[in-house]
Amino acid sequence: MTQTIELTISFVKEKLELAEAGHDWFHIDRVYKTALKINAEEGGDLMVVSLAALLHDIADSKFNDGDEEIGPRIAVGFLESISVDRRIISHVREIIKNLSFKVSLGKIEFSSKELDIVQDADRLDAIGAIGIARAFTYGGYKNRVMYNPEVLPANNQTKEAYKNSVAPTINHFYEKLLLLKDLMKTEAGSRIAQKRHDFMLAYLEHFFEEAGQPMFS
Repeated sequence: MTQTIELTISFVKEKLELAEAGHDWFHIDRVYKTALKINAEEGGDLMVVSLAALLHDIADSKFNDGDEEIGPRIAVGFLESISVDRRIISHVREIIKNLSFKVSLGKIEFSSKELDIVQDADRLDAIGAIGIARAFTYGGYKNRVMYNPEVLPANNQTKEAYKNSVAPTINHFYEKLLLLKDLMKTEAGSRIAQKRHDFMLAYLEHFFEEAGQPMFS
């Protein structure tokens, strides 16, 4: 297992060398370490959790013309090249396919303890202090408006609406980030999420106060 993980880490570091800062190797490393901590409590398959966490953003659809199959395809090709068991490869592929927030806006067709663990770890990296930094990093990368009081957050978005949104970055807090606390699947994830959620709320209070505008409800 150690050799497999080491080979995977090297592969991911190389593939993400030029990635957008919010979805780079350091994001992967944080998710990987958090997933291991959650798994220590949840007792999932350590190999599956480790590989899925390391490979979950190997080719994010946001940076690949919306192609939701490219990430799983690259992950499977790599795992086959280092002779990982087919059962593990299949499970990792399904986790990568079903991990993102936008998938939860449509019909959910796969579930597993390992998916819950890696998904919670990934979502935890989207909230709190680092989550705030990542949100604005991505907004800047896409040249989005930071805040426009005339553009209100959209509630109950469909998967397609969420994928195609070009709303200001602050709206993303209301359309996704503030929703994640209640979507955690594990006890450990829920505990960590509460503190990070509270930090985001405090940040938003300061943001709107400094902007001289009422907070979005």
